[in-house]
Amino acid sequence: MPKHLSFVIPVHNEEATLKVLFEKIQLVMFQTEIDSYEVIFIDDGSRDYSWQQITDLASQHPQLIKAIKLRRNFGKSAALSAGFRKAAGIIIFTLDADLQDDPAEIPKFLHHLESGFDLVSGWRKQRNDPLSKTLPSKLFNAVACLLTGVQMHDMNCGFKAYRREVLQSIKLYGELHRYIPALANNLGFKIGEVVVEHYPRKHGKSNYGWERYARGFLDLLTVLATTQYLHKPGHLFGGLGLCFGLVGTVSLSYLIVIWFLNLAGMNFGPIGNRPLLFFGILCTILSVQLISLGILAELMARNVDADYVDKQISEIIDDSGFDI
Repeated sequence: MPKHLSFVIPVHNEEATLKVLFEKIQLVMFQTEIDSYEVIFIDDGSRDYSWQQITDLASQHPQLIKAIKLRRNFGKSAALSAGFRKAAGIIIFTLDADLQDDPAEIPKFLHHLESGFDLVSGWRKQRNDPLSKTLPSKLFNAVACLLTGVQMHDMNCGFKAYRREVLQSIKLYGELHRYIPALANNLGFKIGEVVVEHYPRKHGKSNYGWERYARGFLDLLTVLATTQYLHKPGHLFGGLGLCFGLVGTVSLSYLIVIWFLNLAGMNFGPIGNRPLLFFGILCTILSVQLISLGILAELMARNVDADYVDKQISEIIDDSGFDI
């Protein structure tokens, strides 16, 4: 019999917060009269005593806690994937282990799921983080939502609730965990958002640096390629090719006009040694290459095997049919 709720919690150097977090989850489950749940802690290569804390809790509550230890720090996506594979609940929550997210908000998520959403994400409307984190995060959310078409305020919030079939349809790697709403939206799942309280970090330090935004941008390109352009790669490469072709055409046309004006007796100087000439030629060559690549990609996409097509169709059929 599947458990009703699963809490998947990645852990990286959070020894001071694990016991308190579990007790908070227990309290909320008691208050909401939910007795069928599990908490899955994934130690993502911690260098402190986090794993010892996890194993102690698991030994005290073997019916409620599952403990997973990764060999080294593989990143949040890998940790979440390991937790999702072990989760037995029909509703799966993810939240960070640093106590900045309050488990007391769980009933809000359940209420939104009951109203018909498949994925509900937290919105940290008032973030208690330094400007060095909040400003890049706002920029990241704005760009990601604009390019993916998902209307959200805080796509990167780790506090989320999913129906099980959402996670069964998505494969995580790299930094794709922050784009789960975009991937789910592409498959036709209904995405919702709920305002949550965000508390200052009292223990440990943030595990994220500026390099995660560079990785996140590259993964954003991956998301765009595998969602909006998966079955029409010619639109992606062809569109880029047309853009470069337009720039090259305008540049070379400008130089051609100057060349004719020189022939008419006006002295605008030679065009053969102008950087704009080389720039226009390079843009034109790049345009031809990208359009050719788009045509080849379309030919390859047309030869995709039938099993893959059947799998894609099965992932977009709404067969939920159950209440939480």
